Amino acid sequence: MKKIIALFSLALFITSCSSNAQDTEFKKEALENVMTTTDNESITFQEIINKYKGQTVVIDVWASWCSDCIKGMPKVKTLQEQFPEATYLFISMDKNYDAWIKGIAKYEVKGEHYLTSDGMKGVFGKSIKLDWIPRYMVIDKEGKIALFKVIEADDNKLIETLKSLQ
Repeated sequence: MKKIIALFSLALFITSCSSNAQDTEFKKEALENVMTTTDNESITFQEIINKYKGQTVVIDVWASWCSDCIKGMPKVKTLQEQFPEATYLFISMDKNYDAWIKGIAKYEVKGEHYLTSDGMKGVFGKSIKLDWIPRYMVIDKEGKIALFKVIEADDNKLIETLKSLQ
């Protein structure tokens, strides 16, 4: 009986660990998702990722209507000062182009900017398991996801990931 309990416990442990493993690549749906540039032109997420290949990229999924996102902006600016060599890619969940552009200016958001086409519950949001914004991710120089999810710009996992990629 002890062996059965031990084997069950081991199986449960392995299963729980593997379900917590973070994704290291974007799903096809995310890569094919069409976003909008600040020039109001269409671009796929794959094209965006390709643009920054060879660079460490911090992705900040946010929206100008999101109070937690706005409250977190000072932490993002501190992160940008701490790791100035990283590219900061802001993916907005704003509902329309004008609100998004005004939000970038109003909150003085410095970095690269793209607008999703279908919001938090859309294709991109679902493919990255988006359940909260702000949401931060890190992509390494090879284009792999080095950090899949944190919700604070001063999270130790985010800081340690960026330090390890310097």
